[in-house]
Amino acid sequence: MSALGVAVLADTHIRRGGRRRLPPTAYAVLERADVILHGGDVVDHDLLTELGDLAPTHAVLGNNDGDLAGVLPETQVVDLAGVSVAMVHDSGPRRGRETRLWRQFPTADVVVFGHSHEPVDMVGVGSQRLFNPGSPTERRRQPSHTMGWLGLADGRVTEHRIIIV
Repeated sequence: MSALGVAVLADTHIRRGGRRRLPPTAYAVLERADVILHGGDVVDHDLLTELGDLAPTHAVLGNNDGDLAGVLPETQVVDLAGVSVAMVHDSGPRRGRETRLWRQFPTADVVVFGHSHEPVDMVGVGSQRLFNPGSPTERRRQPSHTMGWLGLADGRVTEHRIIIV
């Protein structure tokens, strides 16, 4: 198995013809990625195409992705370098999140999610890594715009971090 660098996004909320764009610092991270994961609220298909031109991209449907219904799945599980990575947009409330995600994805090593715009990098039930990259474009109550990075190799998570962009 080989090692992979995985850029993780969620909640980009980029609309065609709108003024919001990914920051240049996000592109610097995306250009290094072997794979890109998007935890939902992509909003416009053009961003998926753009990301796919940079690296193989996996994304799930978010609550603001009406135009992508039927294009993106609500959940997805992918094997990356021997690591099972599950994806869902809304993990539900903080309270009970670890147990809820474990029940929904009992065989996943990592669960990527979005929706709250709040970065999360923590260990849940059964050493499952729970990872929300926050948002690179709409920080809401967070101090910074963020995205994530995962290093995966030989069935293990070798790196996990939230990146301020």
